[in-house]
Amino acid sequence: MATSSVSASPSPSPSPSTITSIFLLFSVLAAEYGFLQGVATLGINYGQVANNLPSPDRVLTLLATLSITKTRIYDTNPQVLAAFANSGIEVIITVPDDLVSTVMEPQQAIQWVATHVKPYFPSTKITGIEIGNEVFTSNDAALMSNLVPAMTSIHNALVQLGLDSSIHVSTANSLAVLTNSFPPSAGVFRDDLASVIKPFLQFLASTKSPFWINAYPFFSYKDDPTSISLDYVLFKPNSGMVDPYTKLHYDNMLYAQVDAVIFAISKMGFGGLEVKVAETGWPSKGDPDEVGATIENAEAYNRNLLQRQAVSEGTPLRPSQKLDVYLFALFNENMKPGATSERNYGLYEPDGTMAYNLGLRALSTSPGAIATVSLTSSATKVLH
Repeated sequence: MATSSVSASPSPSPSPSTITSIFLLFSVLAAEYGFLQGVATLGINYGQVANNLPSPDRVLTLLATLSITKTRIYDTNPQVLAAFANSGIEVIITVPDDLVSTVMEPQQAIQWVATHVKPYFPSTKITGIEIGNEVFTSNDAALMSNLVPAMTSIHNALVQLGLDSSIHVSTANSLAVLTNSFPPSAGVFRDDLASVIKPFLQFLASTKSPFWINAYPFFSYKDDPTSISLDYVLFKPNSGMVDPYTKLHYDNMLYAQVDAVIFAISKMGFGGLEVKVAETGWPSKGDPDEVGATIENAEAYNRNLLQRQAVSEGTPLRPSQKLDVYLFALFNENMKPGATSERNYGLYEPDGTMAYNLGLRALSTSPGAIATVSLTSSATKVLH
């Protein structure tokens, strides 16, 4: 279970009105560049693997002034859920990997929902529960086999408590669940996952829940920068590629990856499932071997993605269905393990300044401009 501790920052902090003014200034400048139009149409991942983040009420101020209406957290942090009450912001919460086996038991699932959902809903607009994260590529056979039973128990608990019509149950998957993703029509699930993927898809179909995918074109480019066009992965003008079997034209990798997942699902007999992007983003800093992890590329990827979201664009395979996307992430998180890039996906620094210029004039706040708390999630697993 996720735990959190709270301690006041030793840095002096201004009044809430000062903080609101700072974020409103961001908002006004953003609107001038059309930034808000794109931001308002997508969700954002609010990771908390850090010890220097703003308090949840300050985060709410930021999201509100940017008109962001959807967010996802990797636990059930009570401070966040309480702070977001009556805000109208949709929140997806998470059962961490280490609790999946526990909530398999029906009574434990009811207890979990009664403790972590019912006290906050509907004041806090919880719209989804993710069971674990990237479970099918965890190499943990027990965790993989327990996933669907846990999802079933949580869903049944929602039914029993009368919450199932408002809250879906699913899980986010790594693109590595596919054996092949290029061209998109060749998308297919790994043979070794067939026995666990099929019942998972059956559950999603029966509960009308979405298939969530974590898709990062950055990783593909990093691994093969000489063969993959940077313009193609950054949504910049390029000749793109044509799927030789469907003749569909792709001008960016993200849409190709999503359509590969759709094709893989269809080949399993579940073509009606909606695919949504749980995570995508680009790091502004990386290790020497992380080719492409720069401020310029992060700015280009996220800005161009926001422009696509602003016009409710779909993928070539499903052009009339807007692709729901949750950007990773709101903040740089200083306690995430792994490569340098893992700590540098954020749009914002913990002090509320932008990590890079995403269509905004450069602004800065003085040290301690936002009161900080220690808010460390137990979800320290590398999420990509």
